[in-house]
Amino acid sequence: MNTVNCKQSTGLKTSTDSQKGEISMRTMLREVFPTLLLLLLLLSVFGASQACLPDPASAYRFTGAVCRLTYPAAAVLNEKTTKVIEAAFQHARYPSMKGEKSLLFIGRVIYGLDNLEVHNLSIGRSEFELHPGEGIGMEITNVSAVFRGTIQYGYGSWLVNVKHSIDFEIESQIDLGINPKLYCGEGKVAADTSDCYLNFHKLRLHLQGDKEPNWLKRLFTDFITFTVKMAIKGQICKEINKLANILADFIQETAEHFLTDGDISVNIGITGPPVITANYIESYHKGLTNYNNTSAVINDSVFHPSQLTENRMLYFWLSDQVLNPLLTAAYKDGRFQLNISGAELTELFKTNLSSAMPECIRKCLLESASPELRVWSSSVPYLNISTLGMTVLVKASGQLHCGSQSAPTIFFETDVDLVVAASYADKKLLLQGSPSKVSVIQPEMLLQNQPLLNETQLEFLREAVEKIGIPKVLSVLEVELTGLLDKQGVNFFDIVNPEVLPRDGFVVISMDFGFPHHLLVEFLKKTLQ
Repeated sequence: MNTVNCKQSTGLKTSTDSQKGEISMRTMLREVFPTLLLLLLLLSVFGASQACLPDPASAYRFTGAVCRLTYPAAAVLNEKTTKVIEAAFQHARYPSMKGEKSLLFIGRVIYGLDNLEVHNLSIGRSEFELHPGEGIGMEITNVSAVFRGTIQYGYGSWLVNVKHSIDFEIESQIDLGINPKLYCGEGKVAADTSDCYLNFHKLRLHLQGDKEPNWLKRLFTDFITFTVKMAIKGQICKEINKLANILADFIQETAEHFLTDGDISVNIGITGPPVITANYIESYHKGLTNYNNTSAVINDSVFHPSQLTENRMLYFWLSDQVLNPLLTAAYKDGRFQLNISGAELTELFKTNLSSAMPECIRKCLLESASPELRVWSSSVPYLNISTLGMTVLVKASGQLHCGSQSAPTIFFETDVDLVVAASYADKKLLLQGSPSKVSVIQPEMLLQNQPLLNETQLEFLREAVEKIGIPKVLSVLEVELTGLLDKQGVNFFDIVNPEVLPRDGFVVISMDFGFPHHLLVEFLKKTLQ
């Protein structure tokens, strides 16, 4: 068995076909690399920042979001990759390579390797292991392939000058391994992939017809064996480093897109280096909301690793200090507004309420041409997360307009405390709300010369807010937030049985998932461009 260690690979100089050659080695390389790709895609969710602290424990108090990828998740990523890669790189090519040698009685022999193509590629098995405190060990065993090409050669002396070409095949069987180390690189999860190795179990040359002289076959066997080994040694580590850089840029672009909508974005650069145990990989992120060139600050996070378990494939830990700045930014961006008019509004008020509808509201809804209710958040919503649930505290204002009247018939403000339970099923976000407090303040009937409503009218508004307004707002938020998640590509993921678990000052989202093929395909498209 021959082993080539590629820690400091220099590679071969090639001809002008070297660009094609760089693509060719990716065929075997990508059988190892996709596991690293998906680990980084999930762990680097998402973005870049200026720096990170060297010790994870010291970074906890600055951490707004945590991603924990457990061993079963890494196993899924490792198992589902090879067929996609085989299809993408089945027809890759090597560059042309040349050499020469002087032989007794024959003189100088000049030879070249051209049109090398990979055929019948098959992958035996892909394995990985998490090395606590070190990195990830990955190995692809029994990589079998047939390389086909043409040898151009010439030899002779002052008496004889002969030129020939002959087709050939090389049977090969190789084990390929890589031991990436995850670290903090320019504020994002990066991988040091310089530690790789190759074990050659078989490298057998077949010349067309096998009629050439034995000395010539021995010469070409030695030449091709050396050339192929050196080509792999030279290119595989170089390709890994190149793909690592492409991957880092891809992750950053994907993250920026996923966490940006309009003028609102989230900086989730890592606060400390990733942690690897025998059971999971964990990364720590800032989670700072940016809006109109202003950024949130987190410096007293309550995160501790004991708050997460290892029963599910993927965990996200989110501090309320991430979610509340997002609500503030959305409020300042004017996103908490809702207008309902016409038949939709009339239909809503057919809901059975225990309080009698005031006459002025009945006339507005039934007799005016196009009644309209305008509702907006009049204060920044505040999210309080505890083991009792996620409670939203908000003040909202409403105006009821009747037909062509420019001034509203009724203006009111309401103060609401709402316990919200969130879930995700069938690629839709679901919200359920249970109001713990609903009060109506400062109601006015502006066109009735009656600045204050009586108790009966006040109770009607309060009940309408609770039984009509809150369910309607939640249903609209479900649609809008599902659309936002779809826009960012969440619907492409096969998310299985997600759970949202509120705790004191943070929320844990746990889930299982299927292999996210779309991320790999998108990465390959960008790589092949």
